[in-house]
Amino acid sequence: MKPDESVLLTLWLELKPNVLAGQALRGSTNHGLRLSGHQFSTMKDDEEREQLAKDLSKDWYSVFERSINTLFLTEMVRGLSLTLKYFFDKKVTINYPFEKGPLSPRFRGEHALRRYPTGEERCIACKLCEAVCPAQAITIEAEEREDGSRRTTRYDIDMTKCIYCAFCQEACPVDAIVEGPNFEFATETHEELLYDKEKLLENGDRWETEIAENLRSESLYR
Repeated sequence: MKPDESVLLTLWLELKPNVLAGQALRGSTNHGLRLSGHQFSTMKDDEEREQLAKDLSKDWYSVFERSINTLFLTEMVRGLSLTLKYFFDKKVTINYPFEKGPLSPRFRGEHALRRYPTGEERCIACKLCEAVCPAQAITIEAEEREDGSRRTTRYDIDMTKCIYCAFCQEACPVDAIVEGPNFEFATETHEELLYDKEKLLENGDRWETEIAENLRSESLYR
């Protein structure tokens, strides 16, 4: 045997136990991985089976519940019981138009021209309401009287243009044009909503008591 071959044989004899031990370790590791993978797959299958059983039980329960509701009309009974409950409660509705709810003093309803207690019309034809109206719904014409005072000869409001902002009421220095408490002024034609001076003064005469009271209650906040 050559010297080189004797050296290699010696090294092989020394390393052979380590090589065999390494092979045994790799084999055991692979076997352990296969076992753990098998166990994991088994646990996953068990979880899936349990979840499927739960879903099936839920489906059967929902089918049973729907069948019971359909057979015994439980939904209709619940609805009728709710109706019966409110049948004996205090009523919150009112019998309109024979009964009417309260209105705020700041309610913006149908327009009106007011008079002084002497019967003289308040409007001094300053045209501030016409100038401030954002909808340009007010048209005013005026002239001087023999005593030198200015009064309107024409005061028209197109109620179909009005946006009920109450700017005219706020701009008026003598509280002549106001928005009263009346909200029941529906008409059948457009022409009936073109108010002239006579119509506005008539509204003022009709609602003067309520208008004066509302203005008095709001005087601290204006």
